[in-house]
Order: sequence, then structure tokens, then C-alpha cells
Amino acid sequence: MRDGISLYFRYISLSWRSQLQYPASFIMMALGNLVITAIEFLGIWALFARFGSLGEWTLPEVALFYGMVHMAFAISEALARGFDTLHRYVRSGEFDRILLRPRSTVLQVMGLEFQLLRVGRFAQGLVVLIGGMSSLQMQLAFTQVLLIMAAILGGSLLFSGLFVLQATLSFWSVDSLEVVNLTTYGGVETAQVPISVYRGWFRSFFTWIIPLATINYFPLMAILDHADPLHLPSWLSWLSPLVGLAFFLICLQIWNWGVKHYHSTGS
Repeated sequence: MRDGISLYFRYISLSWRSQLQYPASFIMMALGNLVITAIEFLGIWALFARFGSLGEWTLPEVALFYGMVHMAFAISEALARGFDTLHRYVRSGEFDRILLRPRSTVLQVMGLEFQLLRVGRFAQGLVVLIGGMSSLQMQLAFTQVLLIMAAILGGSLLFSGLFVLQATLSFWSVDSLEVVNLTTYGGVETAQVPISVYRGWFRSFFTWIIPLATINYFPLMAILDHADPLHLPSWLSWLSPLVGLAFFLICLQIWNWGVKHYHSTGS
């Protein structure tokens, strides 16, 4: 286990040095990533500028949801990007080489690609999160700060689990990967606003099947002075970050099952 973690950080170090070989290019790509996500938030701002609120929610409150989900997704994209691109290796037969190496397939796939440029999305999400807190004049207790950090970490694990599921599907059908994108990249769009604004069936799916509500909705209900329209138990708010970890571990078990049933491309 210790050797595996050491090897993974070596993967990250090599990828980091590779991406920083051309500093100007890296800075421009990171800034581009930041600008793209900033434009997305401008769309939300325009919505509130026109209508004033989204149901019972104000712009500063929605900014908290937005910031947390983008920070979580940025971490996941940086660390688990290898699973998102695995279908290329399966299609070309390169995944067979990974199977021949005496290391965990999960470790090797995670080390295939580490996208440092996602720091742009993370920074933009952090700025929006802090801006929302400042507008609401929030005074957070230490336990609430820990809850937010745990929720972001749990959210990154949840998105990483979805990337793992996507990679597992590529063992059978590359064409089906867009379905999973509805829950990864589409999930980011969904969790940018409180889950309570959606219709019941949609809300239930992204609460109990793909638990996106654990990324920000449940934790923020314990922090914001805002009535919960769903009237959910308060203890869910403090346990919700663990759901991301549990979801990731379940996805790893599905991955291991998929690896055992992998039959190569025949190329």
C-alpha cells in the first residue's frame, strides 16, 4: 500500500514536470479553464439579474452551491482523469499492457493523466464560494468549515466514482460512454443550484441513485440559515460526505468485476 501511494505521487510528479515544461502554455490553458467556468457563472448571474431569485434561493446562496460542486469536480478531473480517457487505451489494446504490470490497475489508470490545469476551475469555484459567503456575511464555526471541506472531498470522490463507472463500461461499449457523461459533466450543471428546485423524480434520482445532493445541498442545509424545502433529517447533513466515499468504494468493486471480465480487443 505504501509503495503504491509512493508510485502514484511519482506519477503526479512526472506529469507535473511534463506540463510545466512550457510554463506560458500551461498558464494560458489554466486561465482559459478559469474563464470558461467564469462564463458559466455569468449565465447564473444573468438569470438572477432578470428574475431576482430562484424559488426561495438568492444569488449568494446559489453561489455556495456552485462553488462547492466546481471545486469538487476540479479535484476529480485532476486526479481521476485517467478513467475518463481509458476508452482510448481499451480501443487500441494498450490496456492489456496495464494488466501485465505487477501494480494495481486503479493506481496505473489514475496515473495515466494528471491535469494540473484544472486549478483554473478550482480557483474560480473557490472565488465564487468565498464571494457568496462574504455577501451572506457568514460566520462559520470550525466544525462547519470542516463540513464544507469534507463535502468537497466527498464530492470529488463521488465524481471519481462516476469516472470509474464510465471506464468500466468501456470494456463492453465505447459508444455508451456519453450516457455516463450525463451524470458527470451533466451532474456538475445539475448541482450548481439547490436540488430542491427540480421536479420530484429528478430530485430523487440525484439524491438516492446518483447522490449529488451530498456534494453541497445536505451540507449547506446545516450551515445556511435557510428552511429546507425537502424537510430531510438534519443528521444527513453531517454524514453526507461519507456517501461520496462509499459511492467511490462501490464503484471500485464494479471496476474490479469489469477487469475480471475483460477479454481484450483482439487487436
